[in-house]
Amino acid sequence: MKYHQIDRDLFIKNRAKFMAQMKPKSVAVFNSNDIYPVSADSTLPFAQHRDIFYLSGVDQEESILLLFPDAPYEHQREMLFLKETSEHIAIWEGEKLTKERAFEVTGIRTVYWLQEFEKVLFEMMTHAETIYINTNEHYRATVETETREARFVKWWKDKYPAHAVAKSNPILQRLRSVKETEELDLIQKACNITELGFRRLLPFVKPNVTEYEIEAELIHEFIRNRSRGFAYTPIIASGNNANVLHYIENNQQCKAGDLILLDVAAEYANYSSDMTRTIPVSGRYTKRQKEVYNAVLNVKNEATKMLTTGTLWKQYHIEVGKLMTSELLGLGLIDKADVQNEKPEWPAYKKYFMHGTSHHMGLDTHDYGILTEPMQANMVFTVEPGIYIPAEGFGIRLEDNIIVQESGEPFNMMRNIPIEVEEIEELMNA
Repeated sequence: MKYHQIDRDLFIKNRAKFMAQMKPKSVAVFNSNDIYPVSADSTLPFAQHRDIFYLSGVDQEESILLLFPDAPYEHQREMLFLKETSEHIAIWEGEKLTKERAFEVTGIRTVYWLQEFEKVLFEMMTHAETIYINTNEHYRATVETETREARFVKWWKDKYPAHAVAKSNPILQRLRSVKETEELDLIQKACNITELGFRRLLPFVKPNVTEYEIEAELIHEFIRNRSRGFAYTPIIASGNNANVLHYIENNQQCKAGDLILLDVAAEYANYSSDMTRTIPVSGRYTKRQKEVYNAVLNVKNEATKMLTTGTLWKQYHIEVGKLMTSELLGLGLIDKADVQNEKPEWPAYKKYFMHGTSHHMGLDTHDYGILTEPMQANMVFTVEPGIYIPAEGFGIRLEDNIIVQESGEPFNMMRNIPIEVEEIEELMNA
């Protein structure tokens, strides 16, 4: 891994929090992701399942974590199963975790090779009454590929039909949404790397540069600062491309006078950042572009103030909608009749701002969190309003990452990344 080793105390704490919420006499199993084939002998780059990483820090394939708080013996309460390494594997694939190294990374003392898993699980199941399975229940999830976790669930149900089933996901949704200090530091590191990429970019952008050249500048800066790369597929959308919310082609030339919407951010140690900025190709915003830009910035700044403990996500978005409505009226994009005649399910502002303002962020860009429950301290949210005007050939979105505080103002993790019109223009023309 490119990142510095994370203190194993984080993973020890995370496991303790999870096990404290397990039912008596229950086992929980977590599997790593597969390495997915492309064709022939090619594979996609490995990306670890965030849940096993959250609970162990293990960042390699073919790994299994087994938790059994009520196991008969103490050494059986946390067990890790790894693909057996060898000199041959080290030569061809690189170093894998040894049992000793696994303890250094995870704090788990009981480490087996993977081939022992079924035998050890059988012994544990003779003492257990319930097993926690780890299904993907994120509100945005649309999974068509059968994962390693899904294959395990099928196998387990056939092998142990008499045991009760419980779900890991509701526990993890709550635990992962509230960040430990170490996690906030890792997200901040990802934000800082994103800042370096953005500052590199500003003097680079000129008329006729291509979107993919911008992408190349960013990935260069991310990787040279120990990031694996983009936290998500980058959106580098010039001109009217910005009005396609998930534009990822990044293959067009940026024309003089246009804006570029950049929804781009680095990851670090599997933790995400999530930034959007909108900059002028020619280094200066037009009067109209500046008007719309500052309207979006006003909404972002006011929406940020609402990310406080006890806030309900649904009500928050209603209030943000009111802010956006006011700004759109001021810009002449909607009028009072539009507001008076709007439908409750599709307010007038949705014509120009059709997506949500905030989502949880952490190990996943759209991270775990139960949206029907009040916001808590140390949750991290994006705040990302936008105004999209196809008829005028541009769209503007601005996005920062915010920590909900126990009291006082929310903390902006991207406070040092240029966002004001004047600062962006100055840096682009330095």
